[in-house]
Amino acid sequence: MAVTNPHLPTATILGYPRIGRRRELKRAVESFWAGRTTADELEATARDLRLTTARRLVDLGLDAGNAAVPGSFSYYDQVLDAVALLGAVPDRFAGLTADGGRLPLSAYFTVARGEGDNAPLEMTKWFDTNYHYLVPEIGPDTPIGFVDDRAVREFTELAQPADGGQAVVTRPAFVGPVTFLLLSKPADGSPEGFRPLDRLDDVVAAYADLLRALAAAGAPWVQLDEPALVTDLLDVPFDEVADAVRRAYATLATELSPGADGVAAERPAILVTAPYGDLRSEAGDGLALLAGTDVEAIAIDLVRGAAPTGPVPGLETKTLVAGAIDGHNIWRADLDARLTLLEGLGAELGAEAVAVGTSTSLLHVPHDVADEPRLDADLKSWLAFADQKVAEVVTLATGLTEGRAAVADRLAESTAAVRSRAAAPGVVVPAVRERTAALTAADVERAPYAQRAAAQQARLNLPPLPTTTIGSFPQTSEIRSTRAAWVRGELSDADYTAAMRAEIASTVALQEELGLDVLVHGEPERNDMVQYFAEQLDGFATTVNGWVQSYGSRCVRPPILWGDVSRPAPLTVEWTAYAASLTSRPVKGMLTGPVTILAWSFVRDDLALGDTADQVALALRDEVTDLEAAGIGVVQVDEPALRELLPLRRSAHPGYLDWSVRSFRLSTAGADIATQVHTHLCYSEFGQVIGAIDGLDADVTSVEAARSRMEIVPELADAGYGRGIGPGVYDIHSPRVPSVQEVTDLVELAAKSIDPRLVWVNPDCGLKTRAYAETKESLANLVTAARTVRATL
Repeated sequence: MAVTNPHLPTATILGYPRIGRRRELKRAVESFWAGRTTADELEATARDLRLTTARRLVDLGLDAGNAAVPGSFSYYDQVLDAVALLGAVPDRFAGLTADGGRLPLSAYFTVARGEGDNAPLEMTKWFDTNYHYLVPEIGPDTPIGFVDDRAVREFTELAQPADGGQAVVTRPAFVGPVTFLLLSKPADGSPEGFRPLDRLDDVVAAYADLLRALAAAGAPWVQLDEPALVTDLLDVPFDEVADAVRRAYATLATELSPGADGVAAERPAILVTAPYGDLRSEAGDGLALLAGTDVEAIAIDLVRGAAPTGPVPGLETKTLVAGAIDGHNIWRADLDARLTLLEGLGAELGAEAVAVGTSTSLLHVPHDVADEPRLDADLKSWLAFADQKVAEVVTLATGLTEGRAAVADRLAESTAAVRSRAAAPGVVVPAVRERTAALTAADVERAPYAQRAAAQQARLNLPPLPTTTIGSFPQTSEIRSTRAAWVRGELSDADYTAAMRAEIASTVALQEELGLDVLVHGEPERNDMVQYFAEQLDGFATTVNGWVQSYGSRCVRPPILWGDVSRPAPLTVEWTAYAASLTSRPVKGMLTGPVTILAWSFVRDDLALGDTADQVALALRDEVTDLEAAGIGVVQVDEPALRELLPLRRSAHPGYLDWSVRSFRLSTAGADIATQVHTHLCYSEFGQVIGAIDGLDADVTSVEAARSRMEIVPELADAGYGRGIGPGVYDIHSPRVPSVQEVTDLVELAAKSIDPRLVWVNPDCGLKTRAYAETKESLANLVTAARTVRATL
């Protein structure tokens, strides 16, 4: 039932950081996990955070009374929230549910983190971002219904605040039903040929009940996020996706009345968003698809996607939310250019109205650049964090509705900042540009693998199924306190070095005691695997309060890559060489690869990514040379983000894979044939980049595999992968300790599927976030399992 479009404010955003300006949610959640606080206390902290956030957004210029503020809060993950909403819990957690399938808060976290023998939901990257979501497991018999009204209660608490303060009418936001199912995996035991999308009618029926409940609570709008429409990587043809969209929104938008002419509303008005890319592709036209439904508004990404041209049938009854402000990066927008893009857009496309929004949720950026006391003033003037982006949205909306004169001063300020950035020293460094321009094909080639493998075995003398870790060991509170005291100037360089050396010595001794074959120094000196390098490379800046959620309670501070990159001095040699001096076993030098440094930083947008990657790769190449000179025979260059940056459209893959693989090889190809080069990849769908993994030409590649139960192993076997491979056997993102038998089963599976002479045994990822007790027990079980299987070879 299509009706005249209700009013949508001309300025809105698709989401906002939910961790708190000082990571209040992280601390509250982890305190609850540790048993120091109760569920009621956690709920109270979250409630205060939601209220503070909503009122802050109103202060920044968003409408308090008509759903300009999105209700995008989550305790852990928005996809897990959809699982909880639907009661779509795997059988192994069924005993945790209550009240007709509802997950209590403690059980919600158990599904995310696992417990005992029950493994958590698999985790992977959210489209092409560094955010991780939990993968739902949907089978033919998975319970699905509207079982949790938490979102309705959260809407009411802001619309009718208990403190008597300012009320804010929000727009509750959810993962859309089609995207939810396209991101799900078949539950264990599902019959052959079953797909989660087969449960569409059940999911839509539950969403219909949700919309009825929101309408009854007075919500004027609801936001359904359908980013699956901007990618063709989900292995479902566009025609099938289109059919699912039509069926879903025929029920949600057409069959449910939005209310008109005295008819009570059965649902709020619906805004469907399509962030992270272009709705239009060679596969099909997603914008025309959504315009053909009876939803009231559509949000499109005008940063990653091109502005459509020409009228779009169906938009004449809809609001187009133009995502003109980048929700994925932190550079200040050229507001004059953005306003030019927006002017006349509605008339050209035939939309009833145009509102201004962000291209994606602001989940991916920090809160406030004004909260950065140490950033250079000029650099700060080029940046826009979440609060500044809200202000940019409001400026553009004002310019659209009131004319350019109303925002002339803000347009001029934006133009001046853009020009200042382009002319600033360090943005272009001739010596760096000359070095990258001089590169040749020979700079990315090593000797054949067979020749390297023989030289490396002669040097390292490793047993079959060699054991190692990915690099980091637990970062204890003592380590963090010591590093913080040094940063504040309260600890001398000599005392800090002594403390870090003592930690390294302890870590090396523990690994020898456990019986690991290739050791690491444990990285106690590193605050983060990217930030540590950014702090030492020219062309980067780092923040104090620029926290961004990575997954769950895990937060990172992405560095800002603003200029040409070079290495003024060695980065890691001192610490690695010290560790090597303490043992006769091989010690790995640990570096973060160029693609991951780019993926986990806020990268400049004025230079092609491939060119920036080459600059970073050359800095790392120099570091590899210095590690070799210090006697290090194993060097790991981590690329966990290789799959993360893969474009969402297949047509763009060749160009990306060309420069990403080239940059890794550029960083490692200067190594001697007897130096064993490792890399590490984690939490992605690796099947889509098997060829690229092979193209990296690393001697040993370790990959995440524990949560997916070695899903990648047959893919590697089918691809004929012929170099060292370490499929992870210990899921470090869960606090549970895998048993010896569990690890043994995984090692046996790997050794049966791949030539056992190529198999390594290692955890899924670094151990930084784990505690020492569980780490010791898990690694002991890992070594025992490796030796058990080794004895059978």
